[in-house]
Amino acid sequence: MTKALIDRRSVLAGGMGLALAAGFGPARAAGTPIRMVWWGNEERARRTTEAIRGFEAASDDMVEVATEYMGWDDYWTRLATQVAGGNAPDLIQMDYRYLFEYVGRGTLHPLDEYLGGALQIGDFGKANLDSCSVDGKLYGANVGVNAFGMLVDAAAWEEAGMEAPGMGTSWEAFAEACAAFKEATPRRRFYATADTSGQGNSFELWLRQRGKGLYTEAGELGYDADDAGEWFDYWAKLRKAKGCVPADVQAQFKNSLETSPITLGTAATDFAFSNQFTGYQAVNKAALGMTALPVLPEGAPGHYLKPSQMFVVSAKSKAPEAAARLANYLVRDPRGALILGLDRGVPASPAIREALLPELDEAQKKSVAFISELGDLAGGLPPAPPKGAGEAYAIMLKVSQEVAFGMVDPAEGGRKLVEDSASSLTR
Repeated sequence: MTKALIDRRSVLAGGMGLALAAGFGPARAAGTPIRMVWWGNEERARRTTEAIRGFEAASDDMVEVATEYMGWDDYWTRLATQVAGGNAPDLIQMDYRYLFEYVGRGTLHPLDEYLGGALQIGDFGKANLDSCSVDGKLYGANVGVNAFGMLVDAAAWEEAGMEAPGMGTSWEAFAEACAAFKEATPRRRFYATADTSGQGNSFELWLRQRGKGLYTEAGELGYDADDAGEWFDYWAKLRKAKGCVPADVQAQFKNSLETSPITLGTAATDFAFSNQFTGYQAVNKAALGMTALPVLPEGAPGHYLKPSQMFVVSAKSKAPEAAARLANYLVRDPRGALILGLDRGVPASPAIREALLPELDEAQKKSVAFISELGDLAGGLPPAPPKGAGEAYAIMLKVSQEVAFGMVDPAEGGRKLVEDSASSLTR
């Protein structure tokens, strides 16, 4: 039924997606006004907007939802500006790394009072509820389970006469294979992998395999300059061996599916979250697969399952109960949750997952399979990111580019990353 609903509306949604996402739509009688904001591409906007219109039609008190979306790079700056200006949206798409920061500022509304009422998410289970909680209070409705991994164009590896990296490939073997790939591939300006040295998610997995992490329980950096220098050195050597894309090619990546090396046709391997897999497949002609990042033999599990995103309610909302009901419609009500599908991750509700299975296409099934296959490669959730952690991700990207373009060597890059990141946590 859901698929038919999407198909019937797809023409209108495709043509009017930008207008609807900006808050424009058919005239309605005055009702309870709320605002919702999220990050993502146009396909996410189409699905989310369609689900929201269904919520509006089903709400007895004529709730009207004004919506806004943008890319990841612009999202957090704009949200911070709105929150600081006292103009925060009622319902906000939130990332785990920023949850504790926003809660610490007193900008989010606890949701415990709505459990069993506006929020019917008890079947999410304790782990999923805890992942959206701070100091014993629930602040978010988990949109889906997610994990970071590698996107692989297996046909490109096969074309080079090589086996693509898979579950359990070591970092050493990965580097050797990537260097050999450049010599074997018949394509010009084509490389084995994107350069993930500037992605905090990849660095975090690498650290966790070594018994460390981005942050400690006390909210301090969980690594030192030597750790960071070793990470940058790994990618510097791979770059020199032409195993990963050059610095100027990686610099084109703007945290969007469309600008990633694998989409632009410059790499056979890339890095993304599992909830992004279907989006990547939609913009890539080659059939993609998803696997774990390389491992450290005898090392600790690097991966972990996290809330892909969550919906949170602003502490300034004048209609928090209506915002909570919208969140519930999107994550637990089949009428909304099935429209969102796997775009934001594997649903936390077993009932929604069961209802969704018949609707999954091949790419979506691969996304679900990746989560299931991680097994022992996945450990527990890391310590909560402290205030200022969001800025640290931007710092890492900047320093990684300085290393990649030869402005500083890996060791100096490691020292600079630690110094600048530590400073961001004290501001």
